[in-house]
Amino acid sequence: MRLPERSVLVLTSLAGGDRHGYALLKDIESFSGVTLSPGTLYGALAKLEADGYVERLAAEDRRNPYRLTPAGRAALADRLAESARIASLGLERIALGGT
Repeated sequence: MRLPERSVLVLTSLAGGDRHGYALLKDIESFSGVTLSPGTLYGALAKLEADGYVERLAAEDRRNPYRLTPAGRAALADRLAESARIASLGLERIALGGT
């Protein structure tokens, strides 16, 4: 399964621990520079939850935290390994001056 970039950002944030929506938005912005809208975030969370990659936890003070599942951790690891391989190849080709 090919994960959209916004899903990779959400899963990466949750790999650092359970977070609710606002904390996710702030964490994603801090490590990536990407500002997601709440609608985009909650759309991604709904899809990731339906796919079994995240789970919603019990509400805390009207906030709904989310947790990365083992399946989500595996999907993120696969996607990041693929991205690292592509980045490495691209950097190698740039260094060689290929056209």
